[in-house]
Amino acid sequence: MAAAPPDGQEKVIAAAQYNVKSLASSKNAADDMIRILSGFDNRLSLMSDLFPPPPGAAGGGGGGGPILEADEGTSQGDGEGHEEDEPDPDDDAAARAEEEWDAAAEVIERWESPAARDRTVFGSREDAEEYLAAAACLAGAQGPRAEAALQAAMARLEDEFRHMLIRGASPLAAEDLQASLLRRLSLTVPSFNSSAVDLDCPSFANHAGEGGDEPGGRSSVSDDEISPYLIAPDTVGALRDIADVMLRAGYAPELCQVYGEVRRDTLMECLAVLGVDKMSLEEVQRVEWGVLDGKMKKWIQALKVVVRGLLAEERRICSQILAADPNAEEECFTEAAKGCVLQLLNFGDAIAIGKRSSEKLFRILGMYEALAEVLPELEGLFSGEAKDFIKEEAEGILVRLGDAVRGTIAEFASAIQGETSRRPLPGGEIHPLTRYVMNYVRLLADYNASLNQLLEYWDTELNGGDNANMTPLGHCVLMLITHLQSKIDEKSRLYEDEALQNIFLMNNLLYIVQKVKDSELKTLLGDNWIRKRRGQIRQYSTGYLRSSWARVLACLRDDGLPQTMGSSSALKNALKDRFKNFNLAFEELYRTQTSWRVVDPQLREELKISISEKVLPAYRSFVGRFRGQLEGGRGSARYIKYNPEDLENQVSDFFEGKRPNA
Repeated sequence: MAAAPPDGQEKVIAAAQYNVKSLASSKNAADDMIRILSGFDNRLSLMSDLFPPPPGAAGGGGGGGPILEADEGTSQGDGEGHEEDEPDPDDDAAARAEEEWDAAAEVIERWESPAARDRTVFGSREDAEEYLAAAACLAGAQGPRAEAALQAAMARLEDEFRHMLIRGASPLAAEDLQASLLRRLSLTVPSFNSSAVDLDCPSFANHAGEGGDEPGGRSSVSDDEISPYLIAPDTVGALRDIADVMLRAGYAPELCQVYGEVRRDTLMECLAVLGVDKMSLEEVQRVEWGVLDGKMKKWIQALKVVVRGLLAEERRICSQILAADPNAEEECFTEAAKGCVLQLLNFGDAIAIGKRSSEKLFRILGMYEALAEVLPELEGLFSGEAKDFIKEEAEGILVRLGDAVRGTIAEFASAIQGETSRRPLPGGEIHPLTRYVMNYVRLLADYNASLNQLLEYWDTELNGGDNANMTPLGHCVLMLITHLQSKIDEKSRLYEDEALQNIFLMNNLLYIVQKVKDSELKTLLGDNWIRKRRGQIRQYSTGYLRSSWARVLACLRDDGLPQTMGSSSALKNALKDRFKNFNLAFEELYRTQTSWRVVDPQLREELKISISEKVLPAYRSFVGRFRGQLEGGRGSARYIKYNPEDLENQVSDFFEGKRPNA
């Protein structure tokens, strides 16, 4: 016979003993309750008290053996030996049940006394185990006292559950939560390579160098390190014990309401710390771009942190706490998670349907890619109607973000064509429009895969002919650069000097070609496109030389000189005019073209060499043939002012962008 349990524990064991017996008709229910009770300490380990031997078993009490023998004798004979006035087992069970319920109710009532009402049941392990066992015993109990005690127990456990959820969550530090979560997640945050940006535009400069510690601005961390930021592991077990008892007692709605409220608030707090604030469509529209740009950047990061970190861990913890009831688990997770998910999606939707402007494009593309990347994982966190709803909402926002991308590119193309500045740049330098457009276009190549998908059926009006083999993004880039070249041609006509027009066209077209050649744009447009543009640059160079130096070189030709032999005053006067005109023309070019600027050093040197190759041999030959006609005469040095080396030194000053009197 089992040893008598320690004093003060008989009631708990009796209550548990009845609970197990009353669940014997349902194997699953009995298994669940055994799991609940067997998790407690040694006061419930006296299993011989919890599970007495069945009647007829060896060593069993209550006269089971004789009853079984009498029954066997009766079945073999004519009914002789039947015991009369045998006690009814059902009456005994009912009496024991009431005793057990009373014992369990007494435990609950003790905690409702004024002295204990403000104490936590979970202040000690012994108190918690005793209280949970008593509450479990009262599940399904009958009678006013038992029912009242059960209601009191459920109310207290609900409060304990709420406070434990709140206390079990680690404190959130606004200054380091985002960094901690980003370190703890294997995620990819879109960033821009700073080498791709040299724009005189803050909205582009802000995109540079936004990544993490790894090359390309990517951060990687370990997923399993995020859990301390949700609920401490030692708290999860206690929450599960409370949930098991409340679910068994039929208090799933109350349990789910508490879980949903507390965890929803915690996750929303995490979202705020990550920088995602609740904003209406009107607020998104009103905020200035610098602020909105920062919020869009944080949204991209937060989306991945929330889906892959916070919600994935919330799902895991929820499944542990509510393992006894899959339906309650789904309801609790949905109630906890839907608030932060909808807030994220609502911001994405506000951006997608908001006012379009070119500076938003790359943030919108980042948002599109981030949502497309995590969407399968986001859907996988939910089930049933919640999953269908989240999927429909997210996919709709993804479509609208794609529409926003196409619409923004179309507006950017229109903005290029509609650029109306009429002031020519001093010195024929690279126009700000050229820098802006080419850096904008170059960044498009960073989103090659997404844009090829989004622009697949987009008509750029350049899809045919020699461009038929281009990708959708290639057609888009070609369209934008073609618009830019047309605008640059138009702006070159703002210069009255034809030579300066050619310098301006060379500067801008070479900048375009270099941006293409040194980036992924080369793959999109191809080598043939680059060769054709280099040919255009050579044409501009030839046009510059012709328009600038034809008049200078005309002074060094024999054409028009008097055809006389020997020295003559007519020839001398003609030569004086020629040298005088040469000096004036060269000095005028020096005065103006040293203030012009050829931006690319190589092109600048090539132009100087071309000038020297055309001018110096002609000058050297002319001087060599006619110097004797002027030497010895009065003021001959006024006409032959330069030797060839002087001219070469002067030419080296061209195109350096020197200001007059500098």
